Amino acid sequence: MSSGGTTYWTPGSVPLIAPDILGDIIATASDLSVVVSAEGKILSVLRNPDSARLADAEAWEGADIRDTLAQDSVTKVDERLAALSDGGKGVSGVELNHVGRGGVEFPIRYSFHRIGPDGTVLMLGRDLRPIAEMQEQLVKAQLALEQDYEVQRDFDTRYRVLMEVTTEPLVFVSIGTGRITDANAAAADLLDLSRDEAVGTTFATEFEGKKRGEFVETLTSAAITEGAGPVTARIKRTGTTVSLNPFAFRAAGERMLLVRLGAEDDAPVSLGSLASDLHGLFVEGVDGIVFTDADGVIRAANDAFLGLTDAAHVSSVKGRSLAQFLSRGAVDLKVLLENAERAGQMRMYATKLASEYGSSVSVEISATYLADRSHPAFVFVIRDASRAEALRKPGVGVSDDAMRSVMELVGSATLKDIVAETTDVVEKMCIETAVELTRNNRVAAAEMLGLSRQSLYVKLRKYGLLSRED
Repeated sequence: MSSGGTTYWTPGSVPLIAPDILGDIIATASDLSVVVSAEGKILSVLRNPDSARLADAEAWEGADIRDTLAQDSVTKVDERLAALSDGGKGVSGVELNHVGRGGVEFPIRYSFHRIGPDGTVLMLGRDLRPIAEMQEQLVKAQLALEQDYEVQRDFDTRYRVLMEVTTEPLVFVSIGTGRITDANAAAADLLDLSRDEAVGTTFATEFEGKKRGEFVETLTSAAITEGAGPVTARIKRTGTTVSLNPFAFRAAGERMLLVRLGAEDDAPVSLGSLASDLHGLFVEGVDGIVFTDADGVIRAANDAFLGLTDAAHVSSVKGRSLAQFLSRGAVDLKVLLENAERAGQMRMYATKLASEYGSSVSVEISATYLADRSHPAFVFVIRDASRAEALRKPGVGVSDDAMRSVMELVGSATLKDIVAETTDVVEKMCIETAVELTRNNRVAAAEMLGLSRQSLYVKLRKYGLLSRED
């Protein structure tokens, strides 16, 4: 190929390229280009403009190439330079580790080319860090996948073992399709099917007179409705009447039902009319009734309590501490819990109940501790005392003797002394009331009054409220 009589390319040769253009081509064709003498002195460094991380290499000019390398790469450079000085051909695919700032090593793959009669060598390098980082990310991703796989296998094994050893019949049903996705051996036996036959079967078809859509909707409604009882159905193959207790959940975006099957013969024995009456009292009673755990966290509450607190639904109070609805918060709750646990019950504790919207109502609370069960619980009966509060005379009731002693001071003492005497009377009444409310629990009484325990004892001695045993 020629133009104007000048040859640019012939077989076995390269085109004639101007030096300034050649430098740009070399810099662009590689990430880093280094020209070194036969002794290893760096004569020139060309960096690809897109390789910003190699900017520090431009300071290598004038240094020995060996000073920029890790110890394990020095021998490789010496071998390649010696081979080229002896007339050897260029070598490619030599990986060298350079040492950057802070002693951090980074790899570059070079090809060596002899470019001058004086032994000058051109080293064209490709930065391997992007490849190394990608390989590291792939390794981390692979390790993460293997760990997730092992965790999944672990949970799957536990799930399978639990399903096998559980004697209670359990069935997993897809809400979307209405089909059984899994069932344990006890459930398959109850349905008179093998386990393989049960999986994939439409759940409703295993019961008499049940349509798939309506049946699944009934089970779902029973699962999400507070206080809903089990669904009763008759198994088609055996004629056995069973109770179905569903639990709704979501797995991998799919809505599912876990249905516990129980033969009607295995249903718990009814407690008769007493249980029915107690349930009616809880549901329709005029007083608020709240069940909490040992820490005062609400487990159940009736409509009367929801009315006192202006709560829209039982789900808005369930799981919250009862202290959030008491005017003195944790102080009130601690007094109620400690006294009820110590004595078994606490009667007529006067306080105020705070609503969801900041208002309050005067109430009287009775607490009962249920200790004869695996999970101890407290029952609180909360009565609206606002009407009785309104009928009471305002102000603090002061005894006649205390009032008379104060009045006798008029004319014989200064106003300052009279006010101090009145303050003592009120303070004594408040301490007596707090001790009575807490059933002589000094720690709770101190918290209620905002005093330290030591300050309370000082005031009890001051007013003669300590017995000799104290």
